[in-house]
Amino acid sequence: MIKVAVDAMGGDNAPSEIVAGAVAAVNKEKTVHVLLVGRRENVERELAKHTYPKDQIQVVHASEVIETEEPPVNAIRKKKDSSIVVGMNLVKSGEADAFVSAGSSGAILVGGQVIVGRLKGVERPPLAPLIPTEKGVSLLIDCGANVDARPSHLVQFARMGSIYMEHVVGIRNPRVAIVNIGAEEEKGNALVKETFPLLKECRDINFVGSIEAREIPHGGADVIVCEAFVGNVILKLYEGVGATLIGMVKQGMMASLRSKIGALLVKPALKQTLKSFDASQYGGAPLLGLKGLVVKTHGNSKSTEVCNSILQCVTFREQKINEKVQESLANATNRSN
Repeated sequence: MIKVAVDAMGGDNAPSEIVAGAVAAVNKEKTVHVLLVGRRENVERELAKHTYPKDQIQVVHASEVIETEEPPVNAIRKKKDSSIVVGMNLVKSGEADAFVSAGSSGAILVGGQVIVGRLKGVERPPLAPLIPTEKGVSLLIDCGANVDARPSHLVQFARMGSIYMEHVVGIRNPRVAIVNIGAEEEKGNALVKETFPLLKECRDINFVGSIEAREIPHGGADVIVCEAFVGNVILKLYEGVGATLIGMVKQGMMASLRSKIGALLVKPALKQTLKSFDASQYGGAPLLGLKGLVVKTHGNSKSTEVCNSILQCVTFREQKINEKVQESLANATNRSN
């Protein structure tokens, strides 16, 4: 059994949607055991509304909740019995293989490094969500963990992202690109200019050069490398434009009788197309490079995203991603020596 600790109290829709997602996961996958971490009374009240295999879900009591507006470092230090701290300690002690939370991003990033700890050789753990593209999905790495990254950090991001896409998503020899303001090698800010030649020298990744933001939705690369400020802007703009376009399409279809008739005809095909651009079906963003898996889901996650994030952890563990990351970094160190 693969054990996944889930923060039942984190996010805008906790605990109802979190518990519903956990139930959906165990009903889909017999090899997963979920540890729902949170206020026992609240969690058990929600569980009572569902039917599920009782031996696959366990409630772990945590009396405190870290709110999104709290300073992350202080919250992790002071709220020892919070659902985030208790859940991460389960991973640290080996009682859980992974931790999933829709709670405070800052607390999850701090807790991941301070409690779970980094793998040997990892300089900075990046946050890496899958984003939908015309050709499937791409991995955006980093999207929020390291605003002031160095070239060596981005090289590690590229290696870790490449391993993740190959072994979790199943893309052979994934194309790796660095976000830039042009395709030419001489373009970019100081960080990009310093990192570009280092990525060219990496024999263990398929580096294809620079990628402009407009090429990302077209699937111009499988692994999109950038520091967290740029990555977070890309992610939020991506989500905002997607939601706006979907809203405008729906509004346009309801504008007149003719458009409503047309909408009925195209509804099946349109529904399938829009589904492929629904980020919730891809699960959360793993914080790569830690000794155990930590996955951050959207603060407004519904049960579908929670369920898929839990199932994502199963694939991560089965494919031994941490072991592959450590091996890759060790080989890179040996080559440089």
